[in-house]
Amino acid sequence: MKTDILASIESPADLAPLSLAELESLAAEIREFLTATVGKTGGHLASNLGIVEITLALHRAYDFSHDRLVFDVGHQCYVHKIITGRRDRFATLRQLGGITGFPNPEESVYDPFVVGHASTAISSAVGLAAGFRLAGDDRKVVAVVGDGAIGGGMCFEAMNHAGQTKEDLLVILNDNDMAIAETVGAFSEYLTGLRCNPGARKIREDIARIFDSVPLIGHSLSGLQERLLEIIKGQAEPTHIFSAMGFQYFGPVDGHDLSGLETEIGALRNIRGPKILHAVTSKGRGFAAASADPETFHSAVPFEIRAAGEAVTLGEKKNSYTDCFVEQLKRIAREDDQVVAITAAMPAGTGIKEFAAEFPGRFIDVGICEAHSVTFAAGLARTGIKPVLAIYSTFMQRGYDQIIHDVAVQKNLNVTFALDRAGLVGADGPTHHGVFDIAFLRHIPGLILLAPRDGQELGLMLEFALGNPGVKAIRYPRGAPPENIFPADYAEVLLGKSELLRKGKDGAVFAYGRMVENAYRAAELASLQGVDLRVINARFAKPLDAQAIANAARETGLIFTVEDHALPGGFGSAVAEYLADQNLACRLRRIGIPDRFIEHGSCAQLDEMLGLSPETLCETFLANVNL
Repeated sequence: MKTDILASIESPADLAPLSLAELESLAAEIREFLTATVGKTGGHLASNLGIVEITLALHRAYDFSHDRLVFDVGHQCYVHKIITGRRDRFATLRQLGGITGFPNPEESVYDPFVVGHASTAISSAVGLAAGFRLAGDDRKVVAVVGDGAIGGGMCFEAMNHAGQTKEDLLVILNDNDMAIAETVGAFSEYLTGLRCNPGARKIREDIARIFDSVPLIGHSLSGLQERLLEIIKGQAEPTHIFSAMGFQYFGPVDGHDLSGLETEIGALRNIRGPKILHAVTSKGRGFAAASADPETFHSAVPFEIRAAGEAVTLGEKKNSYTDCFVEQLKRIAREDDQVVAITAAMPAGTGIKEFAAEFPGRFIDVGICEAHSVTFAAGLARTGIKPVLAIYSTFMQRGYDQIIHDVAVQKNLNVTFALDRAGLVGADGPTHHGVFDIAFLRHIPGLILLAPRDGQELGLMLEFALGNPGVKAIRYPRGAPPENIFPADYAEVLLGKSELLRKGKDGAVFAYGRMVENAYRAAELASLQGVDLRVINARFAKPLDAQAIANAARETGLIFTVEDHALPGGFGSAVAEYLADQNLACRLRRIGIPDRFIEHGSCAQLDEMLGLSPETLCETFLANVNL
């Protein structure tokens, strides 16, 4: 009989009186609710379907309005949001003005941090535990980390620290053998060994039961029991990594067994010090399509469930910049066997999965280890290989020191960074908008920074990058490139040279990357009102086309720069610096993303809100020309 327990859950306190049978019914309801809602809004579905029971068990054992729960990456927080008072707003998930797809302290006291990147939770949790200890506060701290994220360097750094200081925290290792794609690396194989060794856990339980059953003296032998258990653990259980770091390891346990999870988590709450509970789960559980294809449904676009449980994606599939990138990379790789593609656990998202299908021996997935991926690329380049590291702009931030120290300082290493999802990305919001890469890259000596106006130009830029020594970064956006709006001919990509797309005398618009389309359309709209604007596809943020900027300053007296990047330190700042250094008298109007974190919403909505749509750009152009 269908139940409606979920409607009665207004806060985690409402979970307390539920029976085990009712909790299991609630878990099924949550999965139905998630599938129906995410089918309309899009979002991270498979990971949330897999963590339902763990989330319910944690909220039954802890009061996270007082204690603290930190999610790693954050894309598995939907169940947590639903039971912490946000169910009624869940239909607004990832929509402009609605709730975010990640933890957010502005939404709820149950969210201690905004989290959108991987491998950070244990560090945050150790900091919380240390802070509570220093304050004499008895609050408990729990971090939930996936098997993909726990292979990231920060996790090992944090565990190493916690093991030394003996901070009181619990790490839940949610092991579904998947990150976004299948988990890779030696540590993944290590976890597989743990999953496949349930016998050792049974031996431990049997020894404890035998000692406890000894009449009268069984309890007094607890010290001997613990020593024997430690010997058994060392001999029978492959848990040396965790124990060497000072963590008590428990598991593996069935992450969908509510009764077992409650018992285990309840017991661990009373054990002090750093401890890790290894829970094995199934990503996409309860929804056949997501279970069969968890990679696709990791971050699902809106879909509709049809006959026999088939999930059909809504909306027309358009060729994306990512598609253009991988097609052009494969074309170049067919002619140059030194080209190698690298990804940091995102083969599908970056398109590198298609490259791997054609060139399996020239594809490397390093896992969620962005810093390592950069230095690894440097090592490859030193041997004469031409590595292309495809990585989202927002994740490139995680390898910043390595870009400087391990690549750029070395001089003339042929390393190309393909910065996917540069600029505004939409529904994933501030943790994923790639709006800082120009600022943190353009000041690095020797680094060349490019952005294409469309998919074909992206291919030309890849050819340029791979054909020249030194470190290059090509930034390109999410979504489909423009078609048939620019002049048909493409100027050759030459170092530091822009491309004139439209002549004009009333002002010059230097547009960069995705904004070339919007600026061009805006100039066409302005022409209908009698304003004649020159439009230049900047192509390079470093080095700038100094001659084109100087000519525009002298010939028009008014320059606009347009970019989907933070204004401080961005492309417009580079132009302003050049004008100031050359003492060129010219009015300059920089248009881009203001100095604040930008909320989630569709790119079209955000463009309109930020004055970056063709219509709002036209208004800005007209207002400044007519000053």
